[in-house]
Parts: sequence; C-alpha cells; structure tokens
Amino acid sequence: MAAPATARQDEASLAVRAAWFHYVGGLKQSDVADKLGVTSIKAHRLIMRANQDGAVKFIIDGEISECVSLENRISERFGLDYCEVVPNVNDDDVPLGVLGVAGAKFLQREIHSGEHELIGLGHGRTLASCVTQLPKLDARKTQFVSLLGGLNKNFSANPHDVMHRLAEKTGADAFVMPVPFFANSKEDREILLSQRGVTDVMAMAALSKLKFVGIGAVDPTAQLVESGMIAPEEINDVVRANGVGELLGHFFDEKGQNVETNLTSRTVSVELADMEKSRIVAVGGGNSKARAIGSVLMSGLLKGLITDERTANALLTLD
Repeated sequence: MAAPATARQDEASLAVRAAWFHYVGGLKQSDVADKLGVTSIKAHRLIMRANQDGAVKFIIDGEISECVSLENRISERFGLDYCEVVPNVNDDDVPLGVLGVAGAKFLQREIHSGEHELIGLGHGRTLASCVTQLPKLDARKTQFVSLLGGLNKNFSANPHDVMHRLAEKTGADAFVMPVPFFANSKEDREILLSQRGVTDVMAMAALSKLKFVGIGAVDPTAQLVESGMIAPEEINDVVRANGVGELLGHFFDEKGQNVETNLTSRTVSVELADMEKSRIVAVGGGNSKARAIGSVLMSGLLKGLITDERTANALLTLD
C-alpha cells in the first residue's frame, strides 16, 4: 500500500534537509544522522533520494516544510512579497555559508529573468558570500551599480566590497562609488557628491529598481566598526539615539523609525526617498542580527528577505 501523501511530503522535506546538511554544511553522513535523529543508513538514503529527485544541483533546489511555514508567516507579518528561509546547518553565529548559497540562487534567478537592466547592490560579509557562491555566468545584458560609498574613512578599500568580484563572475559592467561610505563632514560629503563621476553613479543607484542589500547591527562589534567605516564612538552615538538596525547607512529604531544622528548628514548612499521607490530585497541572519533585521522590516522598506531558520523564529517573537 502506498504511503499517505503527508508522509511522502515529510520524507521529501527530510531528504532536502539532509542534502543541505551534507552538501552545504559539509557534514559527514554520520553527523547528518545525528542532526536528524535517524540511523546512518537512513541518512544515506535521504541524501541519495535528494539526488535522485533532482534537488541537488549547484545549489539545492527543494523546499523544507518548516522553512516554508516560516516564510509564509514572516511574509504575512511584515508585508513582504518574497521570503526565503534556509535551514541552519551548524551553530555559527552568522550562517554565511547557507545565506550565501540562497543569495546566489536569488541573484542568479533575477539576472536570468531578463527583467532588470540595472541592479543595485550594497556590500558586507553576507553579500560578499553571495557573490562568492555565484557561478560564472553571462550577464552582459545587465548592469550592476553600487548603492553606497565603497571606501573606508581613510580611503582604504572595503574588504567586503562586491562589485569587482561580481564583474569578474558575470562579465557585466559594474559601477562602483569611489568615495567613503561616510564622509568626514557634511561639507566633505557635498564636495564628494559634486564630482561628475560620483554624481552619475549616484543617479544610477537611485534608478535601480531592484536593490539587493545586507542589514547591519548597531553595536560596538558591528561590521561598520570592524571594517573601519566608522569609529566606535560614532556607533555609540547611534546606540544612544536608540538605533537598532542599519540599511545602506540609514539607521532605524525597534519600531522602524528612521534615526537621525551626526552620521546621517555624512552618509554617501542612496536617499531614503529613492529607496521607497524600489524593490529592496535583503539577505542576513545570525544570533546578533535578529533585532536589527526586525527594525528594518518594521520600516516597511523591504519587499523581500532571505534569512535562516533560527533568525526567522526570533523575528516572529519580536514585539
């Protein structure tokens, strides 16, 4: 007698989860068995089934029922038109591996759709992981543009800038914003933005209908501080102003309200008004990012989110 439909769906879901653990998480079959609470033979069969079902390609093409449920709940709560939740395959604070795979899949699909002549991108560790996971492909019909300044305050290169690597992977034109993310003063910002090349790139950034971005936390260990974009005392000013999350250099409190600080007048990135006219999809997750992601979701600026199971569950418990 054939197994009930629900049982078959559960088995297929378990097979995809096993594939994530094995191929993306790098776990041995015995470790997969421990994670799933099954025998090693069962884990082997599940991984084989994922292969036979065509779920395992460059990236794993399949759905996990628990993740789908989280996607639906987050989309409904925060008014998103797109949400993807990937499984946690290890205990890393920031699951760069799985987020990178999912982000690469999203970006590849958007490029292949042919709907975008121009795609805007942020920078940061998670987006850099997405570009690293992206296969080489022909995207010469698409242009990419940076949405924010790509240099540190001392004009050194940002180690997590993605534009050059994206151009190498796709053969497409990628336009960088060759200025610091945060100028030293409001006056310096005006001078930087008055340069013709910078003005042109800023105009392109504003026009990009799809913006693919990361989300930053607001604390002394935030990536903005660690990468040298801003000084520790500057992020402390944002904390004192009740800032919780950061999106393209704009800061938000827990209710999603924009937070004005000294940094605001020095930020070299697309304006909030231009962001409101776009489809913004963010990728991010990790134990330290839930509140930050929640604050940006509350702003209503995001149309899409790619995150991990642990963060998704945390988002649904936020007040």
